[in-house]
Amino acid sequence: MKYGAITIDPETMSCTPVFTGTRVPVTFLFDYLQGSSVEEFLENYLTVSREQVFAVLETTKLLLQREEYLHENFA
Repeated sequence: MKYGAITIDPETMSCTPVFTGTRVPVTFLFDYLQGSSVEEFLENYLTVSREQVFAVLETTKLLLQREEYLHENFA
């Protein structure tokens, strides 16, 4: 299934969420942000666009802001 900048497909990385059109797992971005920058991430993963990075960050922010999501998954 494609969710904008994120794709989850059994044929691509065994359903690991990846940046659409790549085989780069979305979690790699968050790993980079813990100790580095978006710029360094983009330098190392040339198949991912700046627009995709910010779309993933925005999607994550919206999910975390949804009260029912937080309640169902973390309460």
